[in-house]
Amino acid sequence: MNFEIFKSVVIYSVFGMGMFGVAFVLMVRMTPFSVRKEIEEDQNTAVGIVLGSVILGLAHIIASVVRG
Repeated sequence: MNFEIFKSVVIYSVFGMGMFGVAFVLMVRMTPFSVRKEIEEDQNTAVGIVLGSVILGLAHIIASVVRG
């Protein structure tokens, strides 16, 4: 395998995961309630569905940016 390709894959992977982490933390902080409490203790399915949808949307956007 070409070292340049491997290096690019590692750099874009780290960049994508970092951006995903920052976006996830911002999303949790911007909600007026505790996401952990709503999902774990209250078993709120709607919050889980919305959180999953946001995660998939962020992953799609980051993948598009990384792909070019």
